[in-house]
Amino acid sequence: MPVSAVDTDPVNSTLTGYKELEVKRLNIMDGDDIDQRRFDTLMEIIFQQQENGHIVIDNGASSFVPLCSYLKENDALTLLRNDGHRILLHTIFTGGQAIGDTAAGIDVLATSFPETPLVIWLNRYFGDIATDGKKFEEFKIYKERHSQFHAIIEIPHRKHSTFGKDLEELYVKRGTFDSAINSSLPIMTRQRLKTFWNDVQAVIDKANLI
Repeated sequence: MPVSAVDTDPVNSTLTGYKELEVKRLNIMDGDDIDQRRFDTLMEIIFQQQENGHIVIDNGASSFVPLCSYLKENDALTLLRNDGHRILLHTIFTGGQAIGDTAAGIDVLATSFPETPLVIWLNRYFGDIATDGKKFEEFKIYKERHSQFHAIIEIPHRKHSTFGKDLEELYVKRGTFDSAINSSLPIMTRQRLKTFWNDVQAVIDKANLI
C-alpha cells in the first residue's frame, strides 16, 4: 500500500531523519511562533493522497496543542471523514516518571475528539506501566476512556543489554528495520532486530489498523 509521511514537529523533526521513508517536513513556523494557517497545507497533502493510500502525520510536543486547536476550530476531522477518510489518533503511554503526562495527553485527545478512535501504544522502556500495583487496565484513564480506544498496542519489551543496545543504535542512525536486517551488521544483531520487528508486526496486525 502507498504510504506517505509528514513531520510537523518544528523542534525535534525525528521522523524526517529517516531518509528511506522520504518524509515531507512541514514548516509551521513564522519567525518564533507557530502559524496555524500553515496546517492548511497539511490538509491539502491529505486530500491529494491516492484513493487506497495511507498517511502518517508526526506531531511533536511543541505543536500538539496548536494542531489540536486547529483541527477543532476548523472541524477538520469531520471534513476528512465526510470525504471518506478513516482517522486514527495514535498516542504513547509510557512507564516511569512520564506516566502522569502521557495519561493527560490521552485525556486531552479523548475529550477534544470524542468521535475519533484512539490507538494507545504502551512503552515500558522507561519503566513498568504500573502505579501502586495497578496495571494500565486498572488506571482511571482506562476506565474513563477505554470505549474510545480502537486498540492497545504493547511494544515488546526486551533486555537492554542485547536488544536494547541494538535498537538504540538503530534509532540513533535513523535506520529502518528493513535496511538493518538486510545489511552487513553482525549476524546476531540482525537476528535480534528481525525478531523484535516480527514481534512488533504481530501486535500491530492484531490491532486491525488497516
